[in-house]
Amino acid sequence: MGRAKLTIIPPGKPLTGRAMPPGSKSITNRALLLAGLAKGTSRLTGALKSDDTRYMAEALRAMGVVIDEPDDTTFIVTGSGKLQAPAAPLFLGNAGTATRFLTAAAALVEGKVVVDGDAHMRKRPIGPLVDALRSLGVDASTETGCPPVTINGTGRFEASRVQIDGGLSSQYVSALLMMAAGGDRAVDIELLGEHIGALGYIDLTVAAMRAFGAKVERVSPVAWRVEPTGYHAADFLIEPDASAATYLWAAEVLGGGKIDLGTPAEQFSQPDAKAYDLISKFPHLPAVIDGSQMQDAIPTLAVLAAFNETPVRFVGIENLRVKECDRIRALSSGLSRIVPNLGTEEGDDLIVASDPSLAGKTLPAEIDSFADHRIAMSFALAGLKIGGITILDPDCVAKTFPSYWNVLASLGVTYED
Repeated sequence: MGRAKLTIIPPGKPLTGRAMPPGSKSITNRALLLAGLAKGTSRLTGALKSDDTRYMAEALRAMGVVIDEPDDTTFIVTGSGKLQAPAAPLFLGNAGTATRFLTAAAALVEGKVVVDGDAHMRKRPIGPLVDALRSLGVDASTETGCPPVTINGTGRFEASRVQIDGGLSSQYVSALLMMAAGGDRAVDIELLGEHIGALGYIDLTVAAMRAFGAKVERVSPVAWRVEPTGYHAADFLIEPDASAATYLWAAEVLGGGKIDLGTPAEQFSQPDAKAYDLISKFPHLPAVIDGSQMQDAIPTLAVLAAFNETPVRFVGIENLRVKECDRIRALSSGLSRIVPNLGTEEGDDLIVASDPSLAGKTLPAEIDSFADHRIAMSFALAGLKIGGITILDPDCVAKTFPSYWNVLASLGVTYED
């Protein structure tokens, strides 16, 4: 059993030292799937080993892929070029990337695949992806619009064009792109709607696909053509996780210290690295922050905004309501447990009533993490400056950053259980 709660003791001094974020969750799960679909042996280095990536690896093993783990940051993946039907439903916990990616990849399996998850995952929408698969002639179904999803795959699909609304999740688009290269015909994938989710994550997908031999062409700002090349094995280096880096960048500016992450911010290719430019402006964050293209960085920025010189409104973040929890509600309620109305909601906007004088005060507050790793890690930042901040279910950080509390401790942060 994990710890029930953890109280952060404000260090009272700048945080300095070297702290390496784990490998990117987004890139690790893409690379695992592509290596699993490839014929031959791929070596993935710099990888993240966490709950989310273990669920992906276990699901691939259940579909006949051989995965060895010689050390803490390497997967050696040997595939036959074709996934096999698993003997039992695939259980993916609350891993959204793994669930969406495998739902589409299951169309390439000859046989029945059931993609399922925990109680949280069973509340996360997947209907648009299932509809898109059905439009390709894939026998896919969900009774609730959320997992579990049942796919009766034939190893191929019937159409050469699919449209999908990317507004709810760019993961739907990435899932279709990665699946498409495994078919027997070129496929055009086109986004519907004016609002498109984090396009930067689609760029990550295309880059990873190309590394494993796929031919992908962007034919318009909202359309891609994928050739039926399949995938070949590759050695692939995974960069550190930019979402995880945001906590360390924020901890650095909050305390006026210097934390060496080992990778300069400008070398990250992930969308959340855009948050660095905002974080570096603290305590003069802009009055309005559009989070549409760096959604996983918003919890970090929202807690940092509590100490800003002026209030901050976060817009373009409606997708945060369908993440591991309703992150807009979790942020507003958590901030307001520290000080009433510190965080408020207007529609899908989050408004943080910044107050630099909070730093140095003792304001006992138990923060419900809602079993969401990003809520737990971001509110830890408040505990660097305010006494009495207690994180409930702190070990939920294992989803993407299992060593988070140890990393902060290595920089000088102490705790009470």
